[in-house]
Amino acid sequence: MKSVKPVPQEVVQQVAEYFSVLGEPMRLKILNLLRDGEKCVQDLVEATDTSQANVSKHLKVMVQAGILSRRSEGTLAYYSVEDDLIFDLCNLVCDRLASRIEQQASYFRAFTFAGKR
Repeated sequence: MKSVKPVPQEVVQQVAEYFSVLGEPMRLKILNLLRDGEKCVQDLVEATDTSQANVSKHLKVMVQAGILSRRSEGTLAYYSVEDDLIFDLCNLVCDRLASRIEQQASYFRAFTFAGKR
């Protein structure tokens, strides 16, 4: 049996920070909006029905994590997904959650009260 080497704390910390970026609902909304391609900040503000400051704060975090990229054109800032693998990760999580919900639903469907016809 092969022994597992301990993972350096720095690596564990970086992985945890990456996952924490995705732990914020507004960031997931923004990622979903960017699924179809690049958008400017104002488009994202309108689509999320929140303030520009709030959207900008979340965009900055995702750029720093390497999930998004930013480019400027005049006074406008445009954001796009830097690494499409982020969608594979999100799809894996959504598929797992859907499976759990379907399993829970089957338990409810199987449950009947005595005397019910």
